Amino acid sequence: DGPSTDKDSEEKKKEAASSSQNSPEAREESSSTSNSSSRKEEGSAPSNSFIPSFPRAPSTSDSVRVKCREMLSAALRTGDDYIAIGADEEELGSQIEEDILYSPIFQELKNTDMKYKNRVRSRIANLKDAKNPNLRKNVLCGNIPPDKFAKMTAEEMASDELKEMRKNLTKEAIREHQMAKTGGTQTDLFTCGKCKKKNCTYTQVQTRSADEPMTTFVVCNECGNRWKVR
Repeated sequence: DGPSTDKDSEEKKKEAASSSQNSPEAREESSSTSNSSSRKEEGSAPSNSFIPSFPRAPSTSDSVRVKCREMLSAALRTGDDYIAIGADEEELGSQIEEDILYSPIFQELKNTDMKYKNRVRSRIANLKDAKNPNLRKNVLCGNIPPDKFAKMTAEEMASDELKEMRKNLTKEAIREHQMAKTGGTQTDLFTCGKCKKKNCTYTQVQTRSADEPMTTFVVCNECGNRWKVR
């Protein structure tokens, strides 16, 4: 009888435990724990979007400033990049306008005069430039803060392609200047397009690959006009 009694006792304990687990209170507690765990997992999931955060710009009732803020915000909406990045383009436009007007580097800009308007227009034109989308994206994602963008020069805002072109033109201008100082060969084979005289000096330089013709730089000795022949 002893072993049988112990067995019956164990079965009763199991039934009691099972009944307790299946009770409404236990199911509710289990569901609550599961939901809490799920919320924790959702909260800890990394976000792929980065929303830049800067001090909010003070509001203004100046109609010119309000219009400029709207135009800057509209330029930031070009291409819909602001949606993918998750940026507040309206607030960002206001911050840029605020920095244009009150940036320490522009002490002369304390009112909405022509200098202020020209600076706003140049920001808008560069933000909307279809050949320079990276500038707009960098402003939207915070790589270029509003205060920095407000004081950037045209050269700094230019696309990488245009910067490279300007660099090459600068190098060529320096080379032409150096060749003019070192002199060249005097000739009457070229006619100046400016003064129509034939008193010229030319210098030939290999500016391209070796299998291509040399570039001829010509200087008019009469009027100083310069040109090149390839």
